[in-house]
Amino acid sequence: MYKSKRISDSTIHRLSLYYRSLAALEKSGHQTVCSKELGKREKLTPAQVRKDLSFFGSFGTRGLGYPVRELKDKIAEILGINRTWNVAIVGVGNIGSALIGYKEFQKQGFHIRLAFDNDQRKIGSLHKGILISDVKELKPLLRKNGIQMVIVAVPAGSAQAVVDEVVEAGVKAILSFAPTNLKVPEEVFLRTENMAIELEHLSFHLAKPYYRRPARP
Repeated sequence: MYKSKRISDSTIHRLSLYYRSLAALEKSGHQTVCSKELGKREKLTPAQVRKDLSFFGSFGTRGLGYPVRELKDKIAEILGINRTWNVAIVGVGNIGSALIGYKEFQKQGFHIRLAFDNDQRKIGSLHKGILISDVKELKPLLRKNGIQMVIVAVPAGSAQAVVDEVVEAGVKAILSFAPTNLKVPEEVFLRTENMAIELEHLSFHLAKPYYRRPARP
């Protein structure tokens, strides 16, 4: 069973890419797809596609390819997006506000149930249908509402304290937009989205165009 294997972050990332390609193929009426075509869409080799999928079982038929809908549904199960997850957002500034309004989350099963802030002008108001609660009530409300994932969109100086409370509330999955290194227990899954680093990556390629872009594995 693949549950006992250690799967790399890059493999999980590619599964998300495959899922989106398969969804597009299904929408356009395709019944099957081969590893070559699936890899071509994401600029990957057929061997990489087959290797990634092999971690989770045997799919498709040699010479016929993969059934598009069946593989899409299986990847959705692997990624856990065939079910509903209760999500909370801490920090209703520019980023938090935009995330609350992002409709694709709900389509993928991520339902934002709670929002928190420390701004008294926001607390108690509705933001795009979500009640903004005082961050002082973070732990009890996370527990009461069965929140499974928390998005942290607060300034760097406040992030660790918020994350500590989230962990104490029993939440095991955190996505942080705070531009700082955060510490969590080993059993907690933490992902950090640092947009400044992503922009620096782009600026490097603009400033140093003579460096060849490395091939994707």
